[in-house]
Amino acid sequence: MSLLDLITIAIIVFVLFNGILTAVLGVIWAERKALARLQQRVGPSRTGPSGILQTAADAIKLMLKEDVRPGSVNVVIFYLAPLLIFTPIFMLWMVLPFGPDWVLSDLGIGLFYIVAILGLSVVGHVLAGWASNNKYALLGSARNAAQLISYELPLVFAVLAVGLLAQTATDRPFSLAGIVEAQGSVPYLVIMPLGFILFLVGALAETARIPFDIPHAEEEIVGGAFVEYSGIRWGVFFLTEYAGLATMAFLATILFLGGWTGPFSDQVPILQPFYLLVKMAAIILIVFWIRAPLPRLRIDQLMAFAWKLAIPASLVNLLVVATIVWVQHQNGWELWVTSVTISVVSIVLAVATGIFIQRRREQRLRQFRQRWAQ
Repeated sequence: MSLLDLITIAIIVFVLFNGILTAVLGVIWAERKALARLQQRVGPSRTGPSGILQTAADAIKLMLKEDVRPGSVNVVIFYLAPLLIFTPIFMLWMVLPFGPDWVLSDLGIGLFYIVAILGLSVVGHVLAGWASNNKYALLGSARNAAQLISYELPLVFAVLAVGLLAQTATDRPFSLAGIVEAQGSVPYLVIMPLGFILFLVGALAETARIPFDIPHAEEEIVGGAFVEYSGIRWGVFFLTEYAGLATMAFLATILFLGGWTGPFSDQVPILQPFYLLVKMAAIILIVFWIRAPLPRLRIDQLMAFAWKLAIPASLVNLLVVATIVWVQHQNGWELWVTSVTISVVSIVLAVATGIFIQRRREQRLRQFRQRWAQ
């Protein structure tokens, strides 16, 4: 590798890192303003126009704060854990395409690369809790690991279902750019609504967003695996959370919303990143809207929802898509017949899942009322 190649790689990494950092600052500001509007408040308004510099001021404050480290920690792992949490998110952006030719590395197995990298951040959380030599931090990292492992399964099953469906329309079913091309004018949100819902639930849990923010529990006295962290290292954990949110919104756009495709996107290529960012913003606003009214789940509710509902539903969704695609290959169905069949079955499964949740909720409410009436 020549010196020019090393310089090029360094420039790309520098630009990508600062781009992610800028996107995170924008997402935090947008969340504050969106939640303020939903809760009839003003939100940030003093620092910069419409408070747009408030998040930057908070970041500067974190960098200037004293970095306090307890004397009994494992120093190397304590300092390494935040980097191990952020690095997988950063690595994902290496394969995320902004357009047909706007990608750093268009891997033919980009879908498997994403699935493999997504599971690495749990290592950093566990090491952060263990290296802190604090029983509360260790408990926080344990429930973080339990949550990430549980909800990674429905997320991965939803992603693999997209890859199976994409092979009916493209010879690159596991390339992210190929998946966008396979969707054409009909996004997979229409064909696989249940898969999109499961992906969104898994993404909320993977990024520890409300109602799945049990590992962080910001309002509680003991705040998860990073209770012993302060200053910029504490900020890295929240940088990772919001960078993960932007990454999941990007993936949802690529896998289910048609990516950069839109009106006149083929004739005017400059519109492709615009459509991509607009769809990402829509997903992020949905996440903000979910946060505003919902409370935090209990740990037993969270685990029960994952293992009793989300994982079985995602597995059924994957099996249904695989079965219909296999039948299509055997019988030579037209692509629209396969898409309509999967769409109808997915809608039926989504409605059945919603009815099951509602009846289960009513049953538990009846039991609760009977218990307290006695």
